[in-house]
Amino acid sequence: MASDINYQDGPDFSRRDESPAEDEPIHSPGSPRQTEYERIGGRTGSSFLQTLIHLLKGNIGTGLLGLPLAVKNAGLVLGPLSLLAMGIVAVHCMNLLVRCAHHLSAKRVVNMFLNITQLGFCCVYFVFLSDNVKQVVETANGTTGNCHNNQTAVIVPSYDSRLYMLFFLPFIIVLVFIRNLKYLAPLSLVANISMCVSLVLIYYYCLTNIPYPINLPLAGRGVDYPLFFGTAIFAFEGIGVVLPLENKMQNPRNFTTVLYLGMGIVTTLYISLGTIGYIGFGEHIRGSITLNLPLCWLYQAVKLLYSFGIYITYALQFYVSAEILIPPAVARCGPRWALMVDLSIRVALVVLTCALAILIPELDLVISLVGSVSSSALALIIPPLLQIITFHNEDMKLWVMVKDIGISLIGFVGFVAGTYISIQEIVARNSSRHNGTHLQLL
Repeated sequence: MASDINYQDGPDFSRRDESPAEDEPIHSPGSPRQTEYERIGGRTGSSFLQTLIHLLKGNIGTGLLGLPLAVKNAGLVLGPLSLLAMGIVAVHCMNLLVRCAHHLSAKRVVNMFLNITQLGFCCVYFVFLSDNVKQVVETANGTTGNCHNNQTAVIVPSYDSRLYMLFFLPFIIVLVFIRNLKYLAPLSLVANISMCVSLVLIYYYCLTNIPYPINLPLAGRGVDYPLFFGTAIFAFEGIGVVLPLENKMQNPRNFTTVLYLGMGIVTTLYISLGTIGYIGFGEHIRGSITLNLPLCWLYQAVKLLYSFGIYITYALQFYVSAEILIPPAVARCGPRWALMVDLSIRVALVVLTCALAILIPELDLVISLVGSVSSSALALIIPPLLQIITFHNEDMKLWVMVKDIGISLIGFVGFVAGTYISIQEIVARNSSRHNGTHLQLL
């Protein structure tokens, strides 16, 4: 969900220059020494509860709505178990990332994947907005007040989903021109409430429409499991806000507790919605569960409310990349051109995400591709390797090193397999769409 974190203190490690050198002794959590992180946060930083809320916001977005399809790709039993295992490993890696950030400046590597991940999220948001608003527009004439029948009397075809993306483009450009997140706070609050209400209604519908008997495969096809991997790891989209949150906390030593508590809640939410969503809609589940909801006014409103929340969230996810890429560029020009350069880069980045979304207008596949390419690297591959690089001279135990290498290898296999299968499916669907259009013209 949306967050009002100021990323200007950012996801990089530039403010940790005063942290201890590698040859200095490591102080225990009970040590009275004040760390650089405490000086950054201080009394004006976020409280325990505020940090927990921000962490929950950062992990609840489009990825959550795609998890029922992920469970379908893995199976009714294998899917939830895999989500649980992935959640445990992802939280462990988030903690490693924070620990290593205290001792090692890995700014370039982490920032590169942060940029890819955050801009990938923004691509997904374009596809999500276009698909959901398109469905609402096309079914508006036949939408009724009856939510017990998932049909409409009239479906009026409208424009291609890619034209909807172009329609949203100028509105999103205007949104990212707001360079201080505090001015987005009122909209952020409304967006959070909208998404919370939407999730409650989605849960209600799924829980009250579970079919009996449940006759779904306990394990999916092996060839579909990489798609599950990409979608599931994409769902843990809060990896990009972990460092800024810890950076701005009043007492950073409590962040581990916040991380485990918050991600425990998030993982429970992921498993529950993924499972009941798949049970409720079965083989017909789509890339976002909102696209399966009844075509009545109540659930049409749910799609619009969640879409508004995602629209605001675009700016918040975008800020992570903006605060990495823009300051170095602005520093190279004079004050006279600073604002022009700032705004031009923002426009270019938004246009880039829109263009990429237009190239791959398939919500489920773009989620899987982004998750496989960037989220797997940032959430699974890099943190264990950073731990080895950072602590290998500090009597690291053999089992810890083996564990880190194992996690990175799993992430790498998921990266390769998920990327390959996602691209293969994208090519197949594009060919099918092209052939269908060609036949219609004939």
